[in-house]
Amino acid sequence: MDTRPRPSRALSKSARQSSEPSWSCSVETNDLLAAIAVGIGATMFMDLWNLFLWRAFGIPSLDICLLGRWVRHMPQGTLKHVSIAAAPQKSFECATGWVAHYTIGTVFALTFVALASAQWLARPTLLPPLLYGVVTVVFPFFIVQPAFGLGIAGSKTPNPTRARLKSLMTHSVFGVGLYVAAVGVSHVLAIVRSA
Repeated sequence: MDTRPRPSRALSKSARQSSEPSWSCSVETNDLLAAIAVGIGATMFMDLWNLFLWRAFGIPSLDICLLGRWVRHMPQGTLKHVSIAAAPQKSFECATGWVAHYTIGTVFALTFVALASAQWLARPTLLPPLLYGVVTVVFPFFIVQPAFGLGIAGSKTPNPTRARLKSLMTHSVFGVGLYVAAVGVSHVLAIVRSA
């Protein structure tokens, strides 16, 4: 027979609270998680836009597998290709492309929230993320497209004007997606902060 003293089941409320795990996060952690959620949401919003363009008008979007191929060639020191489509395929390039795509969207969102402040997360407005989305088009114009062998701002594509407008529109939609995702996240933040 066990004769050790057993703890009382009638613990005081404060003792129970201190022994239970705390699930609340600091405001900074909540803002960081919110910015990540906004990035994922904005990237999904942009993907839905591109899916709509493909289904409704036959306008193709960036081949995510080619983004993955580009990333998978980087460890060997190849950052710029004559033609990414002609570059040797790599294992898991499609999965890598999707991870890279959502990581880039999340990093863009984290950067935006750092610039705009956590106050914007609480009360999102459309104009700042829309303008930010337009500014982010410098990355495909001056980094991704030249690295893929498409020239600066798609200058080596069959229709450079169409490629530029498509990039500008896609990144503008990403900006709108930042806003739309932030509206949803702000409601969740309001609930978390009031709890």
